[in-house]
Formats: sequence, structure tokens, C-alpha cells
Amino acid sequence: MTTPGARIRLGLRENLAQFSLLVGVNALVGGMIGQERTVLPLLARDVFHLEAFTSALTFIVAFGSVKAVTNYFAGTLSDRYGRKPVLVAGWLIGMPVPLLIIWAPTWGWIIFANVLLGLNQGLTWSTTVIMKIDLVGPRRRGTAMGFNEAAGYVAVAATALATGYIAHHFGLRPGPFYLGLAYAGLGLTLSAVLVRETHDHSRHESENYETVADASIRRVFRHTSVREPALSAACQAGLVNNLNDGLTWGLLPLLLAEHGLSVASIGLIAAVYPAVWGLGQLATGALSDRYGRKWLIVGGMWLQGLAIASIVAVGSFGAWVGAATALGIGTAMVYPTLLAAIGDVAHPSWRASAVGVYRFWRDAGFPIGALTAGVIADAFGLSAAFLAVAALTVGSGVVVAVRMYETRPSKSDGGPIRGAFTPNGALT
Repeated sequence: MTTPGARIRLGLRENLAQFSLLVGVNALVGGMIGQERTVLPLLARDVFHLEAFTSALTFIVAFGSVKAVTNYFAGTLSDRYGRKPVLVAGWLIGMPVPLLIIWAPTWGWIIFANVLLGLNQGLTWSTTVIMKIDLVGPRRRGTAMGFNEAAGYVAVAATALATGYIAHHFGLRPGPFYLGLAYAGLGLTLSAVLVRETHDHSRHESENYETVADASIRRVFRHTSVREPALSAACQAGLVNNLNDGLTWGLLPLLLAEHGLSVASIGLIAAVYPAVWGLGQLATGALSDRYGRKWLIVGGMWLQGLAIASIVAVGSFGAWVGAATALGIGTAMVYPTLLAAIGDVAHPSWRASAVGVYRFWRDAGFPIGALTAGVIADAFGLSAAFLAVAALTVGSGVVVAVRMYETRPSKSDGGPIRGAFTPNGALT
């Protein structure tokens, strides 16, 4: 660990080597999800013969439920034991996932693999977020989250595209999942050998803020989820964002397959959305540092809703690529900006826990979205599921417009505008 004091410096340039290494690690984290984006819904239909949409989406329910709960505890564990041990533990848990999918004789094996994947993602992705926030300090928080999320989702896209190509030429198993084995091995090695602990950077930043009483995880959960306007608005927006991502992950390949597209074409469309999402965050994270968080989030939610509705309104390959592009742009406007807003408002002493709470609600959107979309699709058809989720997404943007205040740090102090605990528990 780094010794607190003068040797610790906050900033992107000052910590560029470790920051860049963590960007690479998070790309590998994203690749672990990407191995499933194109292939797993098709495995459910073609190999395991699951006809009901709700049954086919159980892997997303398992993944999202476990990831949401793991996010909640990852922040607390990072505050208590340090960031690096949590990161390494996440990679150890993720190692068996590709093998379980390759060898699965029944759908239950796939569900168990996604339980482990949820643990892996909750521990590793949460920790890379927290470590980057630790390193850069308040001024470049949006930029840092842009790089972090861009790396993860560009890797999701590239892997979705690659697995679609491999599956088209060599079959749905085992070829596409060899990538996951390589990602897990490299991620574990880099995290154990080269990544350094960043907890002392957070402690160092805390010296520039008013001392606050230690906050229990129960208080942080209640404060972040309900009491504090900006934090609670961010939590519901994150939930709805991943609700619509769960729909896209689970049902878009099936919708496109119904229209007769090949596995390779489905893989391309499935890759466009996270590719635009990932690359776009390099710009939107920095834009939120310059112009503010609130209206970037609102506009992104509304654009996502429009894009989801357009998926069922069009019927050609080019139009679906356009809809996926618009959905990626909208998500890029929202994803790093929400994380930056959490970092703006939360005090450094309980920031990791607040990030964990936010990511709990955000990734609860996966199982809620999968169940909601599956039930609606089974009852009323795929188009109805997409339109219902589009309406929810637009409504979430309205909530942010009404409830959230602008959280971007002022130039005078660089600290949170409001939302921190005082020793008596009141808001500042």
C-alpha cells in the first residue's frame, strides 16, 4: 500500500500508468460478458430447446440478481479490506465460467455459470470503478468513468462480434468461449501481479473535506437509495438503463432471428450497440466534466427510449444498425455520467459504499428487465416487450429532470455540492 502523505498525488496524469493498467483490466472484465451477448440466447433456443422467452432469459435473471447483490457488498468490502483483494477474488471466481458453458449438459449448468459470472462482474467491475475514482480526484471524474466504461463496453462489442463470427463458422460451442478462458487468465495475472492498491488515495482526498462520522452501510444504502435527491435519481435511472439492456441482450438476437438474419449478422448488430456505447463514453464522460451531469443523463434516457421503440418499427438490416447506434449513443450519454454524479455527491470516506449501492440498483435492472420483458413477450409478443420498456425508459428521464440537481463540482472547491453526511446525520 502507498503511505499516506505527500507522496500520494491525485490526478489522471499523475497516476497514468496505473490508470491505464486498470483500463486494460476492465476491458477484460467486459470481454467476460461479451462472450455471452450473441451466443447464449441462441444456445437457449437451438441447443437446450427453451421455447418460452421467460425460460430463455433465466440466465440473465441469475446473472443480474447475483451481480446486483455483489455490487452492494463490493463497495463495503473495498472500504474495509482494500480494493486489490476484492479485484483478485473476482477473477478467481470468474475462471470456471467459460468451461461450465462449454461442458454444460443441461440449462442448469448455464444458470450456475451466470451466478459465478455475476459474482465476477460485481467484484471486478465495481472495484475498477472505485480505483479509478480514487486515482483521479474530483476534477476528472467524468473523464475517468468515460475511459473505464468505454474499455469495458468496447470489449463487450468486440467479443460479441468475434463470438458471432466464430459461432457462424464453427458452431455455438465450444469455440466462442475460448475467448473467455483467455480473458479470465490474463485478468487474474494482471490484477495479482501489477495492479496496486489505491485505498490510500481515497484517504488522502478525504483530508480536503470536513470530517464526518463513520457511515454504516445501512445509512449509506438508505441515503443513496431514497433520501438524497441526486443519488436516488441516479439509482432509478441506472436501474432502468440496465433494464433495457437486459431486454436488448436477451431478446434482440431472438427478434432478429425471427426476421431470418444469420448468426453473423445478429452478432454484428449486437456488437454495434455496445461499441457505440463504449467509444461514445470517451466523449460523454469529458463533456459531463465540462458542461454538467443532469441534462446529459436526461437526454440520454430519452434517446434510448426512442431507439428501443424504433427497433420494432423498422425491418431492414441497415435500419436495425441505425437503431442500435442510437441506443448506444443514448447509453453513452448516461452510463459514465451517472457514476460521476455518485462520485460528486458521496463523501470520499463512504464513496465506495455509495458506488456499491448505486451499482446494486443499476444491475437489479438486469433481472427486472429480463423478467418483465419475458412475461410481456410470452403474453403479447416481442414487439410489445420492446415498446413497454421504451416507455419506462422515457419515464425514467422525466424523473431525473424533476428530481436531480446539477452535481458537477464547482470550480471554487472541487468538492461535492451537497449530499454528504454530517456527524449528526443531517445533509450538508
